[in-house]
Amino acid sequence: MKVYIRTIVKSSFFIALLMMVSCEDYLERTPESVISEETAFQNFQNFQGFVEELYMAIPNFTTSYWTTSFNWGDDEIQSAANNFHFGVKIENGNFWGWQAEHDGWGAGWMDQSNANTNVNGGRFDKGLWPLAWYGIRKANIGLENLDLMTNATQEERNLIEGQLLFFRGWFHFQLIQYFGGLPYIDRVLPSDEALCEPRLSYHESAELVAKDLRKAADLLPINWDNTTVGTRTLGKNDLRINKIMALGYLGKNLLWAGSPLMNYESTGSRTYNQEFSQRAAVAFGELLSLVENGETQYALLPFEDYSQNFFTTGQNWAIPGGTEAIFRAPYIAANDSNWGISKQYLPSVVGGGDLKFVPTANYVNFYGMANGLPLPDDITQADPESGYDPEYPWKGRDPRFYHDILYDGVQVVEGALPPNVNEEEVRYANLYTGGSYRDVNFGSRTGYVNQKFIPLTANQFDRKYDYGYALHLMVPYMRLADIYLMYAEAALMGYGSPQSSAPNFNKTALEAVNFIRARAGVDPVHSNFTGSVQAFLPELRRERAVELAFERHRFNDLRRWLLLIEYPYTIKTSHEFDRAASFDPANPRENRVLNLREEVILERNFSEKHYWLPLKVSDVSLCPEFYQNPGW
Repeated sequence: MKVYIRTIVKSSFFIALLMMVSCEDYLERTPESVISEETAFQNFQNFQGFVEELYMAIPNFTTSYWTTSFNWGDDEIQSAANNFHFGVKIENGNFWGWQAEHDGWGAGWMDQSNANTNVNGGRFDKGLWPLAWYGIRKANIGLENLDLMTNATQEERNLIEGQLLFFRGWFHFQLIQYFGGLPYIDRVLPSDEALCEPRLSYHESAELVAKDLRKAADLLPINWDNTTVGTRTLGKNDLRINKIMALGYLGKNLLWAGSPLMNYESTGSRTYNQEFSQRAAVAFGELLSLVENGETQYALLPFEDYSQNFFTTGQNWAIPGGTEAIFRAPYIAANDSNWGISKQYLPSVVGGGDLKFVPTANYVNFYGMANGLPLPDDITQADPESGYDPEYPWKGRDPRFYHDILYDGVQVVEGALPPNVNEEEVRYANLYTGGSYRDVNFGSRTGYVNQKFIPLTANQFDRKYDYGYALHLMVPYMRLADIYLMYAEAALMGYGSPQSSAPNFNKTALEAVNFIRARAGVDPVHSNFTGSVQAFLPELRRERAVELAFERHRFNDLRRWLLLIEYPYTIKTSHEFDRAASFDPANPRENRVLNLREEVILERNFSEKHYWLPLKVSDVSLCPEFYQNPGW
């Protein structure tokens, strides 16, 4: 951390030095050409111009490279076409790979050696580690100059202070969730002194994050469109930091602090922390009460519009998310998601490209039945209670399975095919063992394909990824469904039963889960799982796995639950099967399969040290109080 604070200071000085060199008469410039601090911060327009740069410090993990890796749990496996992404390094236990000095391709969004906040810069130049420290320093500079904002209304002062506090808290939270407790920098560090900031415990760090986010929530409006300032950019304020974003991250920060991994780091107990869980439930309850009382611009999208959470097409590159997305990164250019990103899911035989990110079969098993019941532990055996039949494994499943997962026999290509293309190989998803969509290097390794983030017509024959279709992909950092499920977890672990609720919200933990299921047309949680915390928690976690599948949550969820290094979360599997002779492409859900079996294709050998990412050697070498994470 101290390296980057120094780098920020030195970089700022170096830029100034370059400016001096570029102007022969720099020291003789007229006084009116120099902007003073008083002028820079005196009014809202000037101060907001200073704040705007902080938005450009948020990495857009969806489009951070030609292809992009952000699912590092048991949920996804990469094809073998290449191995430079951090996800592959994680498979091998090499968690150093998040660092730019261990990423020769510059493919990661956790770190970039040339990170910058230039609005005209490339999407490859956003790195969480350097830009978080830069953003924290910039937020502190702004907060220390609030008294210079003399020509402003109270609304304008609140908006500036609220944004600055949010960003200071948000950047700290993004770091501590990966690295554990860190110094909380709440002042402008001097450039002429040795820097040695000691690490705090996770709970100490989280308390300071919570303090900033709580105050930000109190200062910020629910909707900028309803403010005097916001009318200047009416209808274009969706990404501006507001009260709901601050409450969402306040609750998430507190729930993370209350989770087993973070509680263990701080107290030595490998259980949930009840107090932090209760506080998280109250923060989420405040947010959800505002939503359900109709006081916000947020609501769950209807299931028929579910894809709009993740992509838009034919809408002039409209930002995905609709009324459900709460927090999203800015984007450099909407068509950036339409290069390798839109081609990293469908097998090369139909989708183009080479590198593929594939759902693991073990994760697809979390998608249960439409009647709300899970699949049996052994998917080769029938389950009379749920109705699951291994000879008809696609029948009667959770509707989100059909939305998210491309399975054997589904039609992919809609239009006519060139005469030199074998229709049998491309039109339908041949995901049975030995099928044309199965390829270790360029296709599915598991029997499934992720179709959550793209229309199936974004293939090399229908070509709905071409420029004229305005396909825009963006996975949100936070959406409303996530809030309901985090609330359910916090209420369950904070108040002690599935029937518990926060004092400021009228839904119980069980009702919150069922509310999300109902949107998708899934039956409520079965009574088998509602009698105790121990019975309900696995089903709640399964719901979280399904609803938020492939949205960058699973790795951190497994970590905070202390499950990342535990079997079966260390294995990745495929489903192997043969098509029956009765195969009917007109109704793939009803197709029969033969010889269904599950095979392990990868096992990750992790130990306790893998719960936290290693800090940079150059940073921990500077100061003994800024120590390395255990085992690294």
